[in-house]
Amino acid sequence: MKEAAGALYRPPNAAPANAFDLGQLFRKDEVEIWPENHDAVLLFCRLGTQWRTGVAGPTGLDYCVVLAMIDRLGLPADEADALFEDVRHLEMAALGVLRESAT
Repeated sequence: MKEAAGALYRPPNAAPANAFDLGQLFRKDEVEIWPENHDAVLLFCRLGTQWRTGVAGPTGLDYCVVLAMIDRLGLPADEADALFEDVRHLEMAALGVLRESAT
């Protein structure tokens, strides 16, 4: 899931961190989403405009919106909780990428 969040929020032509950063040369623009993560990634994509921001940039997703969207899916409580945790993992990965690209 971390790769999915990175693919969504990493600038397409990000410069390498240094001259020896060959990872950028072999960067994949496509990532494979496992079936068990599909719903979480789709929901995360739908939440793309729901970031809370401060003076230093994004601080996290608006959980009121996240929970409202999960509630609309009508899932049993345990599945809804698991989906929320998956979205939080994606959020943390995306924040890492956003902070990385800001420096």
